[in-house]
Amino acid sequence: MKKQRVLVKFSGEALAGESGYGIDTKILKFIANEIKTLIDNGIEVAIVIGGGNIIRGVTAAEDGIIRRTSGDYMGMLATVINGVAVQEACEHAGLEVRMQTAIKMEQIAEPYINRKAVRHLEKGRVVIFAAGTGNPFFTTDTAATLRAVEVGAEVIIKATKVDGVYDKDPHKFDDAIKLNTISYDRALTEHINVMDDTSIALAKENSLPIIVCDMFVENNLLEIINGDHSKCSIVK
Repeated sequence: MKKQRVLVKFSGEALAGESGYGIDTKILKFIANEIKTLIDNGIEVAIVIGGGNIIRGVTAAEDGIIRRTSGDYMGMLATVINGVAVQEACEHAGLEVRMQTAIKMEQIAEPYINRKAVRHLEKGRVVIFAAGTGNPFFTTDTAATLRAVEVGAEVIIKATKVDGVYDKDPHKFDDAIKLNTISYDRALTEHINVMDDTSIALAKENSLPIIVCDMFVENNLLEIINGDHSKCSIVK
């Protein structure tokens, strides 16, 4: 049978844990074990990680001291830092990992080459895509969708701090309603906070399902891939 291939998008903020900044090694260990569970079950895994635990380009450029372009490049470098950390954690768990960056930095990682990335996945290696798309004004959500399409992933899983998509912030409103299934068009027209509009439009164009789930639930990724969608939301 054909192996399943997925791309998992982790938020940078989630790596920070309770401190709100930096990298929590306990979370790194948890992520590595979750990825290992997927690999052990014959699933090919690519990863994109945000950089919000270190810096976000939009935030850095808010007061005008740092240009948006420079802020976004700083954010791309933050994703490389996070990528190295996740790579180390996965290798410590016994996995083979390759990191590819959209900006060349050969001393740290391979440059992004689509054919090499696909070949790594076919060999059972975890592939981490860092530095976004290599261009300012594009988020890591867009980078994740782009790479998922390029490598032929069957689904993109956005692993966050909540168990799906709600009509409003569940941390602020007790009456927030979980949306189990959402159409691409609804997510776009109502600006539902799943991923940014560019990434959703790209997913729609390529019929790529987006699954939003809680990254801190043990075995959640595997159960979702195996068809249990009770603890997630799906955009399709």
